[in-house]
Amino acid sequence: MSSPIHSVHSARLRRGLAAACAALLFAALAPGTAAAADPSPSPSPSPSPSPSGDAEQGPLDPRITEIMRKPQYSHAQWGLLQTAPDDGRVVHSMFPGQFFIPGSTAKLISVSGPWQTLGAHHRFVTPLYAVGERSGATLTGDLDLVAQGDLTMGGRTRPDGTVAYTDLDHTYANDFPGATLTPENPLAGIDQLARQVRASGITRVDGDVIVDSRLFLPDPVLDPTPTPLIINDNLIDLMTTPGDRAGADARLDWRPKVAPYQVTSTVKTVAAGEPTAVTVTATDGGTRIRLTGTIEADAKPLLRTSPITDPAAFGRTALIEALGRAGVRVTADPAGPNPVTRLPRDYAGRPRVAAYTSPPYAQYAKLILKVSHNLGANLGICLMAVTTGSRQCEDGFPVLADFLDRAGVDREQAQLMDGRGGNPADRVTPQALVQMLAYWQRTPDARLFREALPILGVDGLLADNCRSCPARGKVFAKTGAAVGGDALNDRLAVGAITIAGYLDKGGGRYDTFYAGVNGASTPTTDPAGVLTIANDLALIAAYLQESPAPAPSPSP
Repeated sequence: MSSPIHSVHSARLRRGLAAACAALLFAALAPGTAAAADPSPSPSPSPSPSPSGDAEQGPLDPRITEIMRKPQYSHAQWGLLQTAPDDGRVVHSMFPGQFFIPGSTAKLISVSGPWQTLGAHHRFVTPLYAVGERSGATLTGDLDLVAQGDLTMGGRTRPDGTVAYTDLDHTYANDFPGATLTPENPLAGIDQLARQVRASGITRVDGDVIVDSRLFLPDPVLDPTPTPLIINDNLIDLMTTPGDRAGADARLDWRPKVAPYQVTSTVKTVAAGEPTAVTVTATDGGTRIRLTGTIEADAKPLLRTSPITDPAAFGRTALIEALGRAGVRVTADPAGPNPVTRLPRDYAGRPRVAAYTSPPYAQYAKLILKVSHNLGANLGICLMAVTTGSRQCEDGFPVLADFLDRAGVDREQAQLMDGRGGNPADRVTPQALVQMLAYWQRTPDARLFREALPILGVDGLLADNCRSCPARGKVFAKTGAAVGGDALNDRLAVGAITIAGYLDKGGGRYDTFYAGVNGASTPTTDPAGVLTIANDLALIAAYLQESPAPAPSPSP
């Protein structure tokens, strides 16, 4: 959920914020109870109603108005909307029809589109065809893997069929400390395909393995750019652990280990209290990765990532190596190029010798929403385009527009150029997001969608907030952020911090809500100031949940 980061004075700041906008953690600097937080009010006036008269319908919890009057918001714009589920009655409202920078709250829209277009139970079936002549156990020809836009290819699938995630995903490892890996094998789907080929009776391929990525064309406007074949989020994971003593070489492990990728490290262990600073550089098309720098002796293992620059070639090599492990010999060079010119026009009449079937799409949606998975959110745009027969990802937006019309969301109150909410043009009103949330309450998947969102104090990007407050476990919400540098004032410009979702008010009532601030700033260039603002938004959500529900409107 990021916008581009502008140049700032500190190189440390440039690196540290490179994706902080992409999925700002709502991790409190000192997690505690919402009731314990007591921000001091400033002399600035209370938030004003919008010119259209959309003031809050009842008095806001004074703790919320105190937050909104803090000095860092003196030039900022607040938006707020809370509605009741029974009749859409407005509980609180502040500039509900004004455009705000959404950050990753835009994913509430972009994930809803493919969820309803494909279906919650849709599974991606990635086939492997034998193209050539088979004689006994030998195939003279090629094995063609036809990529279907499967987000994980089995690399996160638990034994029970659910998709694993950690509260801070490895896709943010280069930008946030504490990112961790799921224990699943990122090559699990590839290994399964290889075993199926062996089970089909093929033990030798006199030919090649080809990844067919013709499903859709990569669109660089979508950043990160989705590809039809994705393995391990198109990343190499690099885990550095301190050595036994200061001065010792740090230990390195990495995954997935696929030729021709090679990883080396000269990272040294330094004494406790000295800085940890690990740099990753990649050459030769990303296949030669080198780690340099230092890691503190008592530091926890440090995760970094390096991009897979050619996912199709990577997948081809991974499959050839997996076939070898399964007892199938391929005569082609595993580290060679992906020979797409050998692909047939179609696969009519070609025997399918293997296929990998994904978990249902609702599991992928949960992953995207819980950890703010940018690649997955952008992939949804391309997948919607594919349903129309198009290979152009931009053709997914008309599909999304049609869905919003059916869902009762005023799409003129949203403008999106991507799925993640990170394009500088992206804007959404509080009202549009609340309409999107209200739509789900009218569907059979209402609970499934609600529980796919981060839960305050429990999991996802809200796991570390409000761990002991009364609202813990009672706010289901997507967070968002857009942050840049303010070189003029040597501080950070916080374009937006947002949160939107559901408030469990008890008795089966779930109010829809949005809270956001555009145009805030931090006192210094320390990114901790951004987390303070993010925590303020999490507290506002907690206070909205804790406030007594207003009495229902009298019947006419």
